[in-house]
Amino acid sequence: MELGLIGAFVGGIGLFLLGMRMMTDGLKLAAGSALRHILGQWTRTPLRGIFAGILITSMVQSSSAVTVATIGFVNAGLLSLVQSVGVIYGANVGTTTTSWLVAMVGFKIDVRALALPFIGIGVALRLTGGHSRRAAVGDALVGFGLFFLGVDVLKNAFEGLGQNVPLGELGGGSVDTVLIFVGIGFLLTLLMQSSSASIALILTATMGGMVPLMAAAAAVIGANVGTTSTAALAVIGATSNAKRVAAAHVLFNLLVAMAALMLLPLMLKAVDVTAHVLAMEDSPAITLALFHTASKLLGVMLMWPLTPRLVRFLERRFLTAEEELGRPRYLDKNVLATPALAMDAVALELARLGGMAREMTQMTLTAERTTPEKLMSANKLAIASLVEAVGQFSVQMQRSTLPAEFDQSLPDALRVARYYASVADLADTAAQMQVRMSYLSDEPLTSEMNFFRADALKLLQAVDPQVEGYDAAAAERMLAAMEDAYQSLKAHLLRAGSEGRLRTEQMVEQLEFYSRLRRLLQQAVKGGRYLHGLLDLAAAQRQKKAEPEPEAVTEEAPPPEDKAA
Repeated sequence: MELGLIGAFVGGIGLFLLGMRMMTDGLKLAAGSALRHILGQWTRTPLRGIFAGILITSMVQSSSAVTVATIGFVNAGLLSLVQSVGVIYGANVGTTTTSWLVAMVGFKIDVRALALPFIGIGVALRLTGGHSRRAAVGDALVGFGLFFLGVDVLKNAFEGLGQNVPLGELGGGSVDTVLIFVGIGFLLTLLMQSSSASIALILTATMGGMVPLMAAAAAVIGANVGTTSTAALAVIGATSNAKRVAAAHVLFNLLVAMAALMLLPLMLKAVDVTAHVLAMEDSPAITLALFHTASKLLGVMLMWPLTPRLVRFLERRFLTAEEELGRPRYLDKNVLATPALAMDAVALELARLGGMAREMTQMTLTAERTTPEKLMSANKLAIASLVEAVGQFSVQMQRSTLPAEFDQSLPDALRVARYYASVADLADTAAQMQVRMSYLSDEPLTSEMNFFRADALKLLQAVDPQVEGYDAAAAERMLAAMEDAYQSLKAHLLRAGSEGRLRTEQMVEQLEFYSRLRRLLQQAVKGGRYLHGLLDLAAAQRQKKAEPEPEAVTEEAPPPEDKAA
């Protein structure tokens, strides 16, 4: 084997990898705002997401780049999971354009005559463009030229190597050879971090006679699986939805790989027939490009009807603490047909929601300076999710025929949810204020504040309607006492400020903090009172269901008359 051929092989790989990187980066920068607009506005439905994915990937020539960008959009909350799944499907179809570029351009024309002018124009744009979009276009043109120069160098190297390196004989058999080339394609993409580059390499090796068609198709399948590594690396430390997008990308490519492997001989025959029907050139590169596109379209056809199930499956995976807390435990659609059970589920979910809100308040009241920020954030987000779930469940209940007492109680359920959401917001705000507040050296004031906090904790325990012995009237009396204590504390703070014992900013921050606590307690008392009514109603309905129905009373027939008498 000549060293010149080895050098050409290594140099050709370097050229088209460098060209692919420059072309992709340049196109991404040149079309940055357009890509953001397409991802943000053209993905309203999964079907539109597919077309957007095809278009964007064709523009930047990298499905990995589009997948990573989609993950970023989902991570930022700009795309939903359903929208992103469509983009992933489209990106996988769009990546086949590189195969067609190589097949239609790389082996049909004088590549050097095309590539060198592109490089010259691109360098001129880069040198005169500064940091403008023109410079990015220049990078893309230079990358385009380098890529096809690399293809040309590799084509000549493979023609020489193909006579000395019979790769088609690897494995010794058809099945073993196919599996080995699947692994080769996977490793190529893993090393290059670009399925487009590895497929271009496979097409070039096939045209050089180094790899037979069946083995090359298997390598294309492996390259498609290898592209999932980029998505897997991109979601390290990302949000749950971003991990779900990456999982959708992995599942799609695994399904495509399994289907294509099982149907490989049949697909190659179908591709050959299609090429003849379309009057395409009888070329291994054209056949592989057509096979690449057909396998991706087959994957979309297989996955499209399964998309709703896929989304539901993914939504149950990679749950964060916030999502786990925010998942309803009692709101089950199956109980909607039974109003008593549905109302019971709403009451129990609201009781759980109220417990989380009171827990946030207790953390704020018992912390001297700071509260567990992560736990506070998890509870707040979970409460917001539960409030929305209760609202949707209540709407579904109203669509059915409800007994009069339930129909009148549903507004109370929404009222309770709003009260507890307000408690959570106020507790979170108070906790953040507490971190910023300065220390007080006034002993009488700090003592009075500590008493106020202790009484507030007692009131929180008293407003839990699930506690045995709950008394709404007693909770109201405790709240009235807390109001008197608040007014006394407020007067002392104002007096301390006027006498100079507190700086003005200290006085203001303390007044704002305890004003929020006061409003929080008011909302907690109201929420407990209305929730107690809902729990009582649900308990009464359960008792009513459990009581046996009275037996029908039948009059005894009179005894027959004695004829002998």
